Amino acid sequence: MGSSPPHTRAYRAGVLEASGFPVSAVGDYLERPGTVVWLDLCAPDHAGLQTIARLLKLDPLALEDAVSPGERPKVDRYRTHLFLNAYSVGLDLGTGALTAHEISAFVTPWVLVTVRGDEGFDIDAVVRHWDVNADLAVHGVGFLLHGLIDYLVDGYFDTVQELDAEIDKLEDLLFADTPDDLLVQRRSFEIRKSLVLLRRDVLPMREVVNTLMRRDFRIIDEAMLPYLQDVYDHVLRATEWTESLRDLVTTILETNLTIQSNRLNVIMKKLTGWAAVIAVPTAVTGFYGQNVPYPGFGSEWGFLVSLVILLGCASGLYLAFRRRGWL
Repeated sequence: MGSSPPHTRAYRAGVLEASGFPVSAVGDYLERPGTVVWLDLCAPDHAGLQTIARLLKLDPLALEDAVSPGERPKVDRYRTHLFLNAYSVGLDLGTGALTAHEISAFVTPWVLVTVRGDEGFDIDAVVRHWDVNADLAVHGVGFLLHGLIDYLVDGYFDTVQELDAEIDKLEDLLFADTPDDLLVQRRSFEIRKSLVLLRRDVLPMREVVNTLMRRDFRIIDEAMLPYLQDVYDHVLRATEWTESLRDLVTTILETNLTIQSNRLNVIMKKLTGWAAVIAVPTAVTGFYGQNVPYPGFGSEWGFLVSLVILLGCASGLYLAFRRRGWL
């Protein structure tokens, strides 16, 4: 059933009763009153889901979504269960690229079945989250579902925080004494691309969590609603943070272009100043180069006078431009 062995757990009356049992034993545990079962499958095909699908009467459309990569984050309601699709995210600090791993879940009042798209999703971290909050296990599937969603949202926060730190480094590059315009542009586009992809995964989670809090589903009990509300608030904060960082990267790109334009203006101003300094002596030599007599023509003192005029004009222009900050 996929590229890694299935994970299983059974809780009874809020206490972990068994783990690591075979998939074929799921039905036996469900026959025991007050038992909640978790089953995790990694990259199963459609046929690999059929056993559990028959046991839980899963809808064929939900099964198709679970094995089809690239589904958007959502919650669909079917007659016997809910179907959840979401993504865990991470950031490659070396390249600035965002990594995303898809996970689907079938939710019934007594069973949570998670289906991972690949082994990149750290399901062990979700299990540790459940173990840390074991006192909430009395709330059944709502406890398991909250742990999964909370882990995903915490990952969004970690990723946004890392992107924020990368933007701080980008600002340092932008105003460095020896700026690297190509590096600033490349990193800006990499970070902006990651933010766009992150927004695509985070923004729909607002509706996902909001839908799970609806009381008509009768899967999550009243006691777990405040915990889901807290997760919903975190999703909103992650979304707003992502939007603000997108605006900040856009500002950095615009600022970089402005700095380049200002730097070019300074260079052009200096070149123009030096051209003016050179143009005056050229005009003097051009005038004295005419084939007509002039004061001092053919004499040594005439040459010295022309040389003094050249140096005097060039020095005067240089000092005037330097005083105005053009050179």
